[in-house]
Amino acid sequence: MEAALAARFPNLRLITHPLVQHKLTLMRRKDLSTSSFRRLLNELSMLMAYEVTRDVGTQLVSIETPLETMLAPMIDGKKLVFLSILRAGTGILDGMLSVVPGARVGHIGLYRDPKTLTAVEYYFKMPHQLEERDVVILDPMLATGNSAVAAIERTRELGPKSMKFVCLLTCPEGLEALNREHPDVPVYTAAVDRELDSHGYILPGLGDAGDRIFGTK
Repeated sequence: MEAALAARFPNLRLITHPLVQHKLTLMRRKDLSTSSFRRLLNELSMLMAYEVTRDVGTQLVSIETPLETMLAPMIDGKKLVFLSILRAGTGILDGMLSVVPGARVGHIGLYRDPKTLTAVEYYFKMPHQLEERDVVILDPMLATGNSAVAAIERTRELGPKSMKFVCLLTCPEGLEALNREHPDVPVYTAAVDRELDSHGYILPGLGDAGDRIFGTK
């Protein structure tokens, strides 16, 4: 199945680590409490951060060990930007920042029109000098793909060095939409679920991520 998905969606980066899959399974359960969902999302985001940042560049710096001076590799976290799609993206943001605390943070506010399912922007704030930075866009779901496409298009206006998209779950419809508009942006996800329902929700999915993070309906 992984090979078929990779052939169909060349921009897909499926994270199949057993710990990632285990925690995602726990999060899918409808009887999970809000606090447990939030905790698991933080843990899962930290695990995914290792894969997302695997190709981040490093530079050698001089440090003092207890025994001698040496050159050792370090990443420049200030050149990495996590862009959270409000509101649910903040659930992934905390875990990512736990791993890369030096990263800058941007926010984009998008809501889905209930009739057309199109993304409507209401807020956008990014760090300066984006042309020198790698941007990682965060949203728990890549469903219709409309919010992801809108966030990428808005960010691309600022000329970032590179972009990635990170989500917990996606589906063929979302991947097709993003690949059609932005085939150069890789999608990092823990699962590709079966399909969308008529309301734009992923099936079998895990429900509305924002509601489950914040305890709202």
